[in-house]
Amino acid sequence: MRWLIMLGFALAFATGAQGAPMAEQGSGPYPALFEMRADLPDHVVYRPKALARLGAHKLGIYVFGNGGCSDDGTASRNHLLEIASHGYLVIAPGHIPDGKTRDRPAPSGKLTAQTPTGALSEAIDWAQRENGRRGSPFHGRVAVDQIAVSGWSCGGLQALSVAQEPRVKTAIIMNSGYFNDGVSPIAGITSDKAMLARLHSPILYILGGPADIAWPNGTDDFRRINHVPAALVNVPVGHGGTYMQPHGGIGGQMATAWLDWQLRGSKAAARQFTGKDCGFCRDGRLTIETKNMP
Repeated sequence: MRWLIMLGFALAFATGAQGAPMAEQGSGPYPALFEMRADLPDHVVYRPKALARLGAHKLGIYVFGNGGCSDDGTASRNHLLEIASHGYLVIAPGHIPDGKTRDRPAPSGKLTAQTPTGALSEAIDWAQRENGRRGSPFHGRVAVDQIAVSGWSCGGLQALSVAQEPRVKTAIIMNSGYFNDGVSPIAGITSDKAMLARLHSPILYILGGPADIAWPNGTDDFRRINHVPAALVNVPVGHGGTYMQPHGGIGGQMATAWLDWQLRGSKAAARQFTGKDCGFCRDGRLTIETKNMP
């Protein structure tokens, strides 16, 4: 079965790119775009197109590990554009595909992450730095203390590692979880259930139901977490999630609501997750469990 797990992680990013529609702008109040920037090499930045329209609104920070730890920073673009359109600065490691071949590490007998876990931390550093840099288009526009980490599949493992940084306020782990045997088949990627005890902020798992190859891992993670608020959502679509559905599908909707609650303190967003009649509790597209919630 381990080879099936490795295959699932290897294919996670490829399924998002094949036959994908043209990039959207998101459904939020700030139509979004994605770009590469010379001041942040090896990352793709998603942001509202018209930053001047933000007014007094400041951009929360959402960094996202790609499926397969791929260096295609656009493989989940509909999901990421959706979140950016709701007033977030979204950053994924990697590049916008241009058809060029880039150097790859030599085979090691394992799958090899094309982007390092540290790239997520670098993205946070850059966003905080740009907020204070005069002349930056982001100067004074970033909520430097509103930081979320997220990721899909292999990228979710990267997010779990970075979630332990003190400055991170919440994490969204999608179609992922530490391997139940504690051994990572991906070179450069940590998998250690003991690290769950180091989480210090609310966490949301979004899984694809029993057909999701990461379902056993993410479900086991959730069962072990007893010291911070946590939610476990299953959307029965398998490992591929809803990233490239219009506006990122239900996954994008849930991630946006979670961010609005955890980073902005939105009471309306909180009601989507809390209480016996919570909004997502009544949504027939998914199931939800919570623990340690206020």
